[in-house]
Amino acid sequence: MSELTTLHDDGVLELTISRDGAGNSLDHDAVLAGADALHRVMRGQLDARAVLLTGQGKNFCAGGNVAKFAAADDRRAYLRGLAHDLNTFVSALYATQRPTVAAATGWAAGAGMSLALHADFAIGGPSTRMRPAYPGIGLSPDGGMSWLLPQIVGLGRARTILLRDEVLDAPALLEASLLSEIVDDDQVRTRARAVAAELAAGPTGSYAAIRRLLLASSSHTLDEQLIAEAESIADLSITGEGVEGVDAFLAKRIPDFPRARG
Repeated sequence: MSELTTLHDDGVLELTISRDGAGNSLDHDAVLAGADALHRVMRGQLDARAVLLTGQGKNFCAGGNVAKFAAADDRRAYLRGLAHDLNTFVSALYATQRPTVAAATGWAAGAGMSLALHADFAIGGPSTRMRPAYPGIGLSPDGGMSWLLPQIVGLGRARTILLRDEVLDAPALLEASLLSEIVDDDQVRTRARAVAAELAAGPTGSYAAIRRLLLASSSHTLDEQLIAEAESIADLSITGEGVEGVDAFLAKRIPDFPRARG
């Protein structure tokens, strides 16, 4: 583990994506360290049951470090390399099949907005703002924004947000389901950490299955989705968590999913 990745005792893997300074731009070392930690989860080397994305400074992440873009000897090769590493990080977020929470303090712009969108729960405050930011510097989205934003808000709204480079404040983000919850600004990290802990204590297999089904739904026919649901619920019914959940329901007690996982 590095200073940018922390596995808490309750099973929450905290990944820092931006450092204090440089406007809280996306930190390349943080992207590499985060991807490495997520791959270790997939290999069974880290027992993480939820992921928490945070920034070190006042902002979650204000996007890429534009000054470094400009200083690169070969901008195309440099940007392609950065995009590749960010793609690896985003793909690993999905491949781990762990629920993800973002502590969206302050600005989430550019790649920071992309990463906030990939979280299952994005917690913000009254000062939270999101902005695509790409048109402002003559570039196009990365980090999966053009894939996920239309799925959340619809193609028409996504087109408007991206082409007009809209700044979305906290109420607009909540209405558009780009934020899950708004708390006081000084409570964003605390609340996000608590949500991540709740998820880490929950039914990991159930969460993973729900995420897979939701992601597949847009490309499945109804019949295909019904079959996938039937297979999934049947498979989960014989897992430790599935047995514990049913037994606890019948016994009128709170299920102990961590114990059931062994």
